[in-house]
Amino acid sequence: MNLGLHSVKTSEEQAEAKRLEREQKLKLYQSATQAVFQKRQAGELDESVLELTSQILGANPDFATLWNCRREVLQQLETQKSPEELAALVKAELGFLESCLRVNPKSYGTWHHRSWLLGRLPEPSWARELELCARFLEVDERNFHCWDYRRFVASQAAVPPAEELAFTDSLITRNFSNYSSWHYRSCLLPQLHPQPDSEPQGRLPEDVLLKELELVQNAFFTDPNDQSAWFYHRWLLGRADPQDALRCLHVSRDEACLTVSFSRPLLVGSRTETLLLMVDDSPLIVEWRTPDGRNRPNHVWLCDLPAASLNDQSPQHTFRVIWTEGDVQKECVLLKGRQEGWCRDSTTEEQLFRCLLFSALSSGCLLTIILLMRALDPLLYEKETLQYFQTLKAVDPMRAAYLDDLRSKFLLENSVLKMEYAEVRVLHLAHKDLTVLCHLEQLLLVTHLDLSHNRLRTLPPALAALRCLEVLQASDNAIESLDGITNLPRLQELLLCNNRLQQPAALQPLASCPRMVLLNLQGNPLCQAVGILEHLAELLPSVSTILT
Repeated sequence: MNLGLHSVKTSEEQAEAKRLEREQKLKLYQSATQAVFQKRQAGELDESVLELTSQILGANPDFATLWNCRREVLQQLETQKSPEELAALVKAELGFLESCLRVNPKSYGTWHHRSWLLGRLPEPSWARELELCARFLEVDERNFHCWDYRRFVASQAAVPPAEELAFTDSLITRNFSNYSSWHYRSCLLPQLHPQPDSEPQGRLPEDVLLKELELVQNAFFTDPNDQSAWFYHRWLLGRADPQDALRCLHVSRDEACLTVSFSRPLLVGSRTETLLLMVDDSPLIVEWRTPDGRNRPNHVWLCDLPAASLNDQSPQHTFRVIWTEGDVQKECVLLKGRQEGWCRDSTTEEQLFRCLLFSALSSGCLLTIILLMRALDPLLYEKETLQYFQTLKAVDPMRAAYLDDLRSKFLLENSVLKMEYAEVRVLHLAHKDLTVLCHLEQLLLVTHLDLSHNRLRTLPPALAALRCLEVLQASDNAIESLDGITNLPRLQELLLCNNRLQQPAALQPLASCPRMVLLNLQGNPLCQAVGILEHLAELLPSVSTILT
């Protein structure tokens, strides 16, 4: 009986039909791709290559090699076409690019090809490109590929920063969850409010800062869980760069050496930062170097002193270092009969807090609360801060390792403050669950450092800044590398029990520490090697006691 019903394909038939269709498309795709490569290899860079690549890129705009082919063809055609023909070709190319962007608005290759094409035109229409960006950002205001292209267009068209800032206003007002808009504001505001050369760069006028804080607070109340506004809030809090400072000056009679530490890494040299050394009010020409000998930007620099500047014939010697670029100086006195002298600034809570503001990349309100508590009183709120870290790790487990490192920074900074308040040169950091070491340039005068019973995997090269260190305890960690223990002139005892040192070669940096007499390696895997004591005695002949 015919009831007038049409037959309906089964799911198996539909799947088979789709498979055949995919296979047919794949054959066409592979055939066109092969044809393009053959023509390119043969040097046939003509309009047929544009047609073939259009077929492929129109469906898959992320084929980078084919965009390269199109650029090669266009460069070739530039030498062959008349101005009218070239204008028509460029117009067609721009239209094709826009169709590719509709297929994939976040295609790296398409946006890059468009910027390349516009950069070759004698009189590009930047206004049209700004309007194109506005259209695509209307569809997805968080398309960072389009934002990158807009910044390129705005710079080429010399769009005033105030106009671009107003554009970000419109998009942020529509949707606060917009990392790119907030980031663009952080680029535009310093351009709109430049500081005089004599002032620290990066500051914002108070009225501007208050207006921005009000804007970002509106975003918090709208969606407190969105991270983009919190990132921008962190940027606003860190707007004032710390003042340049010469933090510590140390003179050692034994090592005939002067060491100086700074508030930021410097590259000292004849064509970069300049340091002047005055000894007893007379200039002294010296060669500056870093503790690790790499002569790269560093917080700590040192120089050798001639014997005449350290003799005991005078009751005292005065050393003054002048940092000409930072327009700061520091002076210390070496008294007769003393082996060392120093002068240092206190590491204030504000200085440490500013370091954290620039380095912290975090997850919103909880971490902002932690930072603000540290700004108020890092020692008073230490217990609450650690409790907040536990909560934060539970809320954001994906960033647990990062949070552990940040927690380690806070604990080390608190320990430095406590040490300075007590006016001692011994720093106890044992049993603090540390995962990283930071601010080592602040520890220039420390003689004893206890890092035992933590979770450290390495001792960083910055440890070379501890020029006065005599005893280092680092047992019961997970240390695999000793690259940071190099050129420590006073180090005598090094305790490394129960770590993860595998090969004797890992101990090679210790040979650069001339005064080391005791090395304890008990509990490390390398201790199981046959003949290890003889090997170590040959590797470190100056170390009188090696325990395995």
